[in-house]
Amino acid sequence: MAGKSINLFLMDGDPNGRIKCSLANWTGVAYKIPRTMLDKARNIEALKQTGVYLLFGADPTTDEPVVYIGQAAVRKNGMGILNRWEEHKRDTDKDWWNEAVALTTRDNSFGQTEIAYLENRFRNMALDAGRYRVMNGNEPAQGNVTWRLPDGRTLKQLDGQG
Repeated sequence: MAGKSINLFLMDGDPNGRIKCSLANWTGVAYKIPRTMLDKARNIEALKQTGVYLLFGADPTTDEPVVYIGQAAVRKNGMGILNRWEEHKRDTDKDWWNEAVALTTRDNSFGQTEIAYLENRFRNMALDAGRYRVMNGNEPAQGNVTWRLPDGRTLKQLDGQG
């Protein structure tokens, strides 16, 4: 397999701040945003799109690492991922999270099938890894993905499922 280049851009010049991650020759893009910096993320257009996100933190009573994995579609207010993060920030049952990660695309090409698949896959991977207690209340739908990676494989082929 040929090497690939991942670009990590420290948006605030600080590795503990906002980070944008991109891969050459792929439309996907990921962002890591601390909860305390959500207001500074309002100008990131990609976070207004459809995508999958993870909220990381610690259980306030046990200090056990926890994660919530969700999906967001663009709503009538023109907001997608960022809107969901703001909803979670206001939710007193989710006061435990301190960092959010989003996976979306530069061209807003994720559809409902892709984000359903990714949400389900990330949840299952988190459960299998056992490093975090998964805080999702229900199992997301699997989705039937035909989306292709730059090398032509589908996500299911990459997972060994297709």
